[in-house]
Amino acid sequence: MRILHVNKFLYRRGGAEGYLFDLAAAQRAGGDEVEFFGMADPDNLPMRFAEHFPPYARFDPAPAHLTERLGLAGRMLWSPAAARGMAAVLAAYRPDIVHLHNIYHQLSPSVIAATRRARVPMVMTVHDYKLVCPTYRFLDHGHVCTACLDGGLPQAPRRRCQDGSLAASSMAALEVGTHRLFGAYAAVGAFACPSRFLRDRLAEGHVATDRLVHLPNGSPVDVPVRIGAGEGILYAGRLSPEKGVDVLLHAVARLPQARLEIAGDGPDRAALTGLATRVAPGRVRFHGRLEPAALQALTARARVTALPARWLENQPLAVLESYAAQVPVVASALGGLPELVDASTGTLVGPDDPAALAAALGRYLDDPEMAVAHGLGGRARVLRDHAPEVHLRRVANLYSDVRIAHAAGSAA
Repeated sequence: MRILHVNKFLYRRGGAEGYLFDLAAAQRAGGDEVEFFGMADPDNLPMRFAEHFPPYARFDPAPAHLTERLGLAGRMLWSPAAARGMAAVLAAYRPDIVHLHNIYHQLSPSVIAATRRARVPMVMTVHDYKLVCPTYRFLDHGHVCTACLDGGLPQAPRRRCQDGSLAASSMAALEVGTHRLFGAYAAVGAFACPSRFLRDRLAEGHVATDRLVHLPNGSPVDVPVRIGAGEGILYAGRLSPEKGVDVLLHAVARLPQARLEIAGDGPDRAALTGLATRVAPGRVRFHGRLEPAALQALTARARVTALPARWLENQPLAVLESYAAQVPVVASALGGLPELVDASTGTLVGPDDPAALAAALGRYLDDPEMAVAHGLGGRARVLRDHAPEVHLRRVANLYSDVRIAHAAGSAA
């Protein structure tokens, strides 16, 4: 089968991209032909069809000049360059199916329209809440907020939940509202939702309720596995406010002997580095963004992984990657995390609570036998529910269902 994956970033920027490249590698290993379409970006991996990608655009921070801001606003609603590029790639590659991922802003649903005109079936993996929350994350000034589910999209500008800006919040709401008005996602055959929590929020927001499919993420399992109980605490992920890394640093400050390894990058890195120096001097190491092999090796040395999120996580790969390495997880009891973390694999704590987080992490640091037992439970779970062959089979079945439905619709 020829598969075209579509995502605005084509380098390992975050969880969505990690999932994308791991899935593509597994598909190629299984005999499929796989290519990519996205935005031109100096960080992209080498891509066969890069000449057709729409030009680079940066939305965060927004440009200072009004003309540039207006150009970006137009691109959010509809990107002629993305539509042209997508049409050219579809004609040259002739995929059997298009698998969409994060296309918002830089690509826009213009790529869907081009695919519909080419009569190629589509599925979309939903990695966040953009389809029901204009700002992606169900956050309002750092606090969980689902107001747009109940009160509609005008809640975003009313609350100024995008960077505290009326203009930015209004534009984010306009983007979602315009795409809804014109049925921009109507041609997508199925929306794959990694967590039941995300699926239920989309259904609550009346998004494609007849096409929502719960399809858990896959994770590589042929990785270094922890031997013994390991040492220290690991955080792997983006360094941004919703991830709660500041809470983790305050928790580590309460554990005088604890050491913390931080893998990842993001807008909060400088502030977090300063905070670490103040509250836990000499006990926190920032590694930056690591290649998969380096991150796997670091994970396999940890006693426990921490996910102190203050937003409604979907199904973060960091949990699955920790389990694959036989390392337990302490996570916030938010979003889709309770679907992954239970008493046999880790511990759930309330968000924004350094004391509770420190207590949970401290139990693993003090009890190596519990760390080993919960690590074994995590490894068993990821092998059962998220191994590449399990995930590939589910994805292939979804592709088959969508292609059959698409063919029947085309013949009608």
